Amino acid sequence: MPKTRLFISSVQAEFAEERQMIFEYILSDPLLGRFFDPFLFERLPAIDQRTDAIYLLEVQQCDVYLGLLGTQYGFEDAAGVSPTEREFDHATLHHKTRLIFLTSHSTRERHDKENAFIQKAQQVLIRKRFTTIDELKAAVYAALVNYLIEKELIRVGPFDAATDASASITDIDENKVREFVQVARAKRGFKLQETASIEEILVHLNLMKDAKLTHAALLLFGKEPQRFFINSEVRCVHFHGTIVEKPIPSYKVFKGDVFELVDQAVDFVLSKLDYSVGTRKENIEIPGKYEIPKEIVAEAIVNAIAHRDYTHNGSVQVMLFSDRLEVINPGALPLGWTIEKLKGLHTSVPANPLLAEPMYLKGYIERLGTGTADMVRIAKENNLPEPNFEQQEAFKAILYRPSTDQVPTKYPSSTDQVPQEYRSTSVEVRNLLKVMEGEMSRKEIQQALELKHEGNFRENYLEPALAAGVITMKYPDSPNHPKQRYLLTAKGNAVKRQL
Repeated sequence: MPKTRLFISSVQAEFAEERQMIFEYILSDPLLGRFFDPFLFERLPAIDQRTDAIYLLEVQQCDVYLGLLGTQYGFEDAAGVSPTEREFDHATLHHKTRLIFLTSHSTRERHDKENAFIQKAQQVLIRKRFTTIDELKAAVYAALVNYLIEKELIRVGPFDAATDASASITDIDENKVREFVQVARAKRGFKLQETASIEEILVHLNLMKDAKLTHAALLLFGKEPQRFFINSEVRCVHFHGTIVEKPIPSYKVFKGDVFELVDQAVDFVLSKLDYSVGTRKENIEIPGKYEIPKEIVAEAIVNAIAHRDYTHNGSVQVMLFSDRLEVINPGALPLGWTIEKLKGLHTSVPANPLLAEPMYLKGYIERLGTGTADMVRIAKENNLPEPNFEQQEAFKAILYRPSTDQVPTKYPSSTDQVPQEYRSTSVEVRNLLKVMEGEMSRKEIQQALELKHEGNFRENYLEPALAAGVITMKYPDSPNHPKQRYLLTAKGNAVKRQL
């Protein structure tokens, strides 16, 4: 991010020490030095140009004009105007942010033209008086921090609580909000009715302030969240081996609101995992599960999307290898937290609290800080290696797939048992065949596989299975029949027997 250009102006002879102090202070301060690039004329190399023209060009190119006014008016040009006042007028002409600091002298102690200059500045600016260099330093620091806050270059609150002046209520998808209320009422006893106005619902969720939408509102319910946050996406990639290498079998970039991002990313991972089924000895429904339980996959992806740093240019990455799943997000643990703390019961400190609350109400996350601890527990219950967590430039959760000697005997992996003539059948299609029983609707098959995203299911499961001739439609002449059902073909039954 380019730094903010800061022009420091004053009568040269009167404020030589103060100017140098401000210059060095800004550069050495950890916060100000990160955001500001101060200009001081003493630092300008000797060049064959008029100095007044150079200074005015610097004012024109700067973002902030900082002026020190004292008792002296300084050198006057042919028109009787000092360079300091010329620079101030030029900053005003080009609509620069102007910060004026006055010494605590009385009007009697000041030059008449300096008093007139100050009077002009007072008509358009709020000024700060100082007596000592330390007072000036404190005043400059406070003014520059306020500038950073106003320009939203730094935040005093969470990112998701900041408002977006360019957004309006028309950027919110009303259907998404209504659907959220319906689910939140059923899952968590949400108080408002579906008939409440969109504004009332958003205000109740603290997603709207002074008629302005927060970042969280756009990420949760926006029609096009990526129009405001281009980096709010999830990149999913699948590798056959254990390292990042080409060719890449499958690569997807998912966009949408945070709920859609979670659903699409989770479904992507599940579509590449082997699904095993048991018997009906203990349940009416056939029990089944993925080689990495869906609960762990979902928890890792939800955490990455809910707790990521949305000011970072990076995106959430989901990478599935032959031996593990890596979920990476541009974020960091709370200050003082350790990886070991994540593996036990801990307090919940969401990086984006306004984002986390609706995700809790819709059943995507829990409040109690049990998520990562649950991942460890569920992995152990399924005879999987304990998940790993790493904090470097980004935060990474690593979930392990079962090796051949770690697969639970109750649900043996079936991928290697596929007959040679059916090896071209995808993992998605084989998983679909495993849950097929009699006639089933699209929704019933999708629910059996614990998949949420209809588009992903149709593209990667249903349509390939129909194309492969392993399932058929009950009403083939009417694909959109309201009572459409799917059933196994003879070929599908043959493959399923082998699975």
